[in-house]
Amino acid sequence: MTSLASFTATAIDGRAVDLSEHADKVVLVVNTASQCGFTPQYEGLQQLQATYADRGFTVLGFPCDQFGHQEPGTDDEIATFCTGSFGVTFPMFAKIDVNGDDAHPLYQWLREERGGLLGDKIKWNFTKFLVGRDGQVIKRYAPTTEPADIAGDLEKALAAEGLA
Repeated sequence: MTSLASFTATAIDGRAVDLSEHADKVVLVVNTASQCGFTPQYEGLQQLQATYADRGFTVLGFPCDQFGHQEPGTDDEIATFCTGSFGVTFPMFAKIDVNGDDAHPLYQWLREERGGLLGDKIKWNFTKFLVGRDGQVIKRYAPTTEPADIAGDLEKALAAEGLA
């Protein structure tokens, strides 16, 4: 069965990362952008990371430039922006496509698992997918969903594993 652990991705610093490193964690996968109206959500994502990391949770950020050219920078520029502007400590990955023929395999799978209002396509930056410790997608959230509004579902996912 396909799960989050089935995929690899390139970290923002160029390292290959086997996502099985995040097996047994509750994970929030987010496509991000530095020049989007939703960019301030980095603050909320970092808050979730700080609040729940010690309970087996992590955010995984995937910059994407497919929506309004709102992520034009290089991976180095994106990393500097995220840490400098929002104190991001969660794992960030190299810029990817989330829709279309060149969509990263992880996003092809996420979209198949949980479609949205536009079918399986990602509508915009900061679409979020909550993944359980079993590596399966629990829920998809619209870009307008603030990270703080996910905390209840996140608590349930952590509690479902007996670690709340």
